[in-house]
Amino acid sequence: MAGFGLGVVFSKMNSLSASDHASVVSVNLFVALLCACIVVGHLLEESRWINESITALAIGICTGVVILLSSGGKNSHLLVFSEDLFFIYLLPPIIFNAGFQVKKKQFFRNFLTITLFGAVGTLISFSIISLGAMNIFKKMNIGSLEIGDFLAIGAIFSATDSVCTLQVLNQDETPLLYSLVFGEGVVNDATSVVLFNAVRNFDLSHIDAVTALQLIGNFIYLFISSTLLGVFAGLLSAFIIKKLYFGRHSTDREVAIMILMAYLSYMLSELLDLSAILTVFFCGIVMSHYTWHNVTESSRVTTKHTFATLSFIAEIFIFLYVGMDALDIEKWRYVSDSPGTSIGVSSILLGLILVGRAAFVFPLSFLSNLTKKSTENKIELKQQVTIWWAGLMRGAVSMALAYNQFTRGGHTQLRGNAIMITSTITVVLFSTVVFGLLTKPLVNHLLPSRTHLSRMISSEPVTPNSFFVPLLTNGQDSEADLGSTILRPPSLRMILTAPSRSVHHYWRKFDNAFMRPVFGGRGFVPFVPGSPTEQDGSQWH
Repeated sequence: MAGFGLGVVFSKMNSLSASDHASVVSVNLFVALLCACIVVGHLLEESRWINESITALAIGICTGVVILLSSGGKNSHLLVFSEDLFFIYLLPPIIFNAGFQVKKKQFFRNFLTITLFGAVGTLISFSIISLGAMNIFKKMNIGSLEIGDFLAIGAIFSATDSVCTLQVLNQDETPLLYSLVFGEGVVNDATSVVLFNAVRNFDLSHIDAVTALQLIGNFIYLFISSTLLGVFAGLLSAFIIKKLYFGRHSTDREVAIMILMAYLSYMLSELLDLSAILTVFFCGIVMSHYTWHNVTESSRVTTKHTFATLSFIAEIFIFLYVGMDALDIEKWRYVSDSPGTSIGVSSILLGLILVGRAAFVFPLSFLSNLTKKSTENKIELKQQVTIWWAGLMRGAVSMALAYNQFTRGGHTQLRGNAIMITSTITVVLFSTVVFGLLTKPLVNHLLPSRTHLSRMISSEPVTPNSFFVPLLTNGQDSEADLGSTILRPPSLRMILTAPSRSVHHYWRKFDNAFMRPVFGGRGFVPFVPGSPTEQDGSQWH
């Protein structure tokens, strides 16, 4: 008996070691592929058509083909897709870096339009896609889908891919367009995830006005509470670093506390069932405004590049995996007997995405234009087409939500669920590759002039300086931060259209009088040997 027991133990140890070896091999190959994506992306840097997301997708598909052939048609990917991997490890650095490096004045100046597109627009798109899928798919033989599945489809395909948009649009070439599309993408992702969770949590057996009001109230609560949690986490990190002067002994502690506090805000939001996307985004904005100026100069350089690098690797990882998972033979086996049905479902979903986005971009742009007095500040038709097109791409958020809804542990045994997974993969690949390839040429064709771009969606007159100040920067936040040394060309129109007491003006007064003395920031960090300093702070204030 003892010998038999030892044999069982040794056999289990051998199986575990074999499993560990396979995992090590998979991780090695995946890291090598990440390196290949970076190298190929660098070689294609000057290409007008190819961006790194499409490069990673192509390499992922090619790798999937090789693995599929070498395994005899049994397997096509190195890692099993997990929505937890995406939402807990890959998405936080991407969204945080976007908030950390976004040009705050530009973002908040367009915040009403961003919220209009991201929240109201997503609800319109969600309604159109859900109703369209419900009416059309019921007439097709795709398996048994319930009303909750149709509503989940609306939430899944309402989520635009801000990662794709970030790589297709360049913040230096199209700063204001980038601000609007990406800002909408952040609110859109948060809204889509909230809608998806609401669909799963609410009793959909009887939908009435009370349920709809509860859904709206839940969204407003999540939006406000998630934002406040992110702001609180950012202010707390700023206060701690300002008071304790970590840089006096070790800059590593400064960098570590910033990274950990940012990630803590995301996980706390998940723990409290809030919108972690909004939380970590606003945490990044607050940290860039206060915390970043409280650390030593070397820590500023380190954090800036660390956050950008983590975000970059996460983006490449996502697209590489999506490319490999596109050839998952298990899911395609269930639809192999009716490929026409799968193609039809994918085509219908793409059509609903096109219609759903057009249904809110153009009407809401019209409403936004009604609030703009100057014709220069209105969203022209060409700009509306660009905004509509740039938001047509679907990516990892849609993939993760689809896996959450239609699989269990990355696997499915139902034909209808398999069709929805393969259709999601098809839509993601087609929209990313085709729409992604055409976005840059379309932007260059519709908005070729930097001067023209700099005038769009702006609520204040354009200055020569605004043509050259990039959207993303961790340095001077705006011309208000640079004092009054920037001269504006004299113009009676500019004086009439620019109020002397704007919201930004009052915010700056409040910020300088109450916030910065407590939480630090540019020009408000006292000089202490070994502590963060602003040697030239006196010239700003």
